[in-house]
This record gives sequence, structure tokens and C-alpha cells, in this order.
Amino acid sequence: MANLLVTGGAGFIGANFVHYWNTHHAGDTVVVLDALTYAGNRDNLTGATADLVEGDIRDTALVEALLRDRAIDTLVHFAAESHVDRSIHGPDAFIDTNILGTHSLLKAARTVWLGEAAKPHRFHHVSTDEVYGSLGANDPAFSETTAYAPNSPYSASKAASDHLVRAYHHTYSLQVTTSNCSNNYGPYQFPEKLIPLFLINALHGRNLPIYGDGMQIRDWLHVEDHCRGIEAVLARGQIGETYCIGGGAELPNITVIDTLCAAVDAAFASDPSLATRFPDAPAAQGRATASLKTTVADRPGHDRRYAIDERRARDELGYMPARDFTAGFAATLKWYLDNEPWWRRVLDGSYRDWVATNYAARA
Repeated sequence: MANLLVTGGAGFIGANFVHYWNTHHAGDTVVVLDALTYAGNRDNLTGATADLVEGDIRDTALVEALLRDRAIDTLVHFAAESHVDRSIHGPDAFIDTNILGTHSLLKAARTVWLGEAAKPHRFHHVSTDEVYGSLGANDPAFSETTAYAPNSPYSASKAASDHLVRAYHHTYSLQVTTSNCSNNYGPYQFPEKLIPLFLINALHGRNLPIYGDGMQIRDWLHVEDHCRGIEAVLARGQIGETYCIGGGAELPNITVIDTLCAAVDAAFASDPSLATRFPDAPAAQGRATASLKTTVADRPGHDRRYAIDERRARDELGYMPARDFTAGFAATLKWYLDNEPWWRRVLDGSYRDWVATNYAARA
């Protein structure tokens, strides 16, 4: 049995991880540390067996107390500012949370796990493929040996946090692992990212703003597969090593958007009640959801292509994504249609409208 501290566990990926861990490791104790900013929500943990502590990862004394008093032996670090557009408009929060916050956690872990009563432990750091920069159309996919080349304040802050984690292992022998994942999607994703944003816009008859030509390519990873990948790293990963976790679904943004539009049309055709629930949707009025697509100027420094080479995770950890994009997307669409009260609660009117107006296809 393990005692886990999950930072950012009330956010999208963190909450999915908590639910996953409860299901597959029922005997373990889970403590969640989350600042409950706009993207963290208590509702995300409904039904989970976890003790939620509201607090900031930059509060080193609080983290030390949690590690010590709750006998934590495994820290899984999700907490981060993660929206590229927001990092372009306001990078300070990304430096504070992603760099200073990660350093605060590392300091606390060093003090409690190495300085007071040394014992087996694991600090797992969850990162992103965006630290590797952008790929050309024919470039090989990112792997654990790809040189870092971050292109946004967000990815630069995550790259810095990755380096800090590595340094604490090599300098202090802290037992760490890192995973760099591709684009996640699935339940509980805050509606500022492409799939939930465009779905909710479509249901309300709002424009679907597409950056540039929409041909930016991403590798799409269902969040439950990501959780399985982290589980594999914790169980079988080598201390001090990094593993790339991908979804095996390299797709242009425009393909994802067209898939979404067609799926919404099909859902309305098969379920007449949706037209009553969402009367402003084009599909409720006999029009194609794709009529909402509009092109906007590309964002500064927009990476053209990401792709993950997951051979190391497959060969060393036995990791393989269980869902292809078709199945994962269908399940995700159903979840958002079935959980309208959740996304209405997490979006207040002013923020919802600002997102709909200002954010294009973030991926």
C-alpha cells in the first residue's frame, strides 16, 4: 500500500488520475493538494476517495507538513499553469507556478524524504511534449533524447521544471521520474482547450475560431491512457529517467474539428432531445455545425507539429494506449453531453463568453 500526494489533483488530468488510482489501487491513500484556481474544481473529485487540501504548491512548509504528517511516499506532480494562450498574455503566473512551485515541492521532498528520516520514495513529475519545440512534416517524432527547444512561455516554464527535477536527482539523489505526454483529452477538461471549447461553442451556436490553416498537428492522448502510462512509470520506471507517453493518434487540428462537427450533427440527428436542450446549435436548426468554422490569425510562435515516439515506454514499461482516437473521442463527446451540469458549473458567464470570443483552436 502507498500513500500518494497528488498536486493539482482537482484539475483535468490530476482528477482523472485520482479516479483511476482509486479504481486500480483501492488500498492506497490519496491526498490531493490543489489551489482551486479557475481550472481546479472540487466537483472533479466527486465520488473519489481522496482527502482534498486547498493550498499552494509554493507553500513549502505546507508541503513538508503533508509529506511528514500523512506519511507520503509517492508524490505525483500535475499542478501547473498549462494554457499556451494564457502564457502569451500573462507569463508571470507560469513562472510562479511551474518553476517556483515545482522547486518548492522538490525542496520539501528533499527535507522530509532525504533529510529527516530517509526512506523509499518517488517524486513523479508530469510534463509535456511541448518542451521539445516544433517538428517539421518529415522530422522524426519526439523521444526521450530529443533536445529541448521550448517556443512559448508555457513550454519554457515546463522545460525549466523538468531540469530542476533532473538536477535534484543528480545532485541530491532524490528518487524521481518524469513523463512527457502529448495532447490530452477526455472527461473533466476545462473548456479552454480545443475539444471541450469547440463542443460547447457548437452547442451554443458560437463561432469555432481556427488558428491559421488549422493544419497544426498534434498527437492525441486519451487522459485515461495517460493515467495508465503514469501508473506504468511508477511501477516499472527507472529512477532518474524520463518516459514519453503518447496516444498514437497524430492528427491535424482541422481533422479533429471536422470530426467534432460531424459527431455533433450525428448526435442531434439520433437524439431529438438535444435540439430542445441546445436550441441555438446549428444542428438544432437543420444546419451543419461546420458552418460555425471561422479562421483567425495564427497565434505568436505556434508550434506546427508534435509527435511522440513511445517505444521506450512500450519496451521498458509495457505501455500501449488502449483507445484509438475514434473510440476516445466518441466517449469524450458522450461524457460532455451527459454532464452538462458539470461544465455549466465550472464556467461562469463572463469567463465563458471571454473564452468563446478570444480563444481559437488551442492545441
